[in-house]
Amino acid sequence: MNPMDPKNDIFYLGVKALIVNLGGKLLVLQKNPKRLNQIEARWDIPGGRIQKNESLETALKREVYEETGLPNFIRCSPFTMALSSIRIPEQNGDVGLIFATYLCEIADESSIRLSDEHIRFDWTTPKKTAELLATSDFPAELTEKIHMLHTKCTQEEFFQQCPPTR
Repeated sequence: MNPMDPKNDIFYLGVKALIVNLGGKLLVLQKNPKRLNQIEARWDIPGGRIQKNESLETALKREVYEETGLPNFIRCSPFTMALSSIRIPEQNGDVGLIFATYLCEIADESSIRLSDEHIRFDWTTPKKTAELLATSDFPAELTEKIHMLHTKCTQEEFFQQCPPTR
């Protein structure tokens, strides 16, 4: 098999964090449209691309800290992996994007400090989070799974519905 065969697609793997607070709400971030040369500010969750020689968990912690100032998680479990419709321009065409999304628990939400990538944040129910992300080109597989989470969950109930995969 030739990896350069034009029939083959190439993908980046990105990590995303569904951060849940003590009240069972999820953190959403509004992207900075000026930084992205866009008209409207779309919604996002913390995360980004993995750097060379970086594990998924290390990349996730780095990206969350860079974008929110949150230094650590009480626990973090794989939530879902989904193929995005987003295409990233490259020299020889474009590259697809796959999201590895983790469900992450925090104890203190008071220290959120946004980077210039985002202009505001909010804590929303899973239903509202799914609706916001669905309008921002997030994969339907991911937004549907978020939507299925109970809307009045505590942190512990989230993790019971989405037990860690080992």
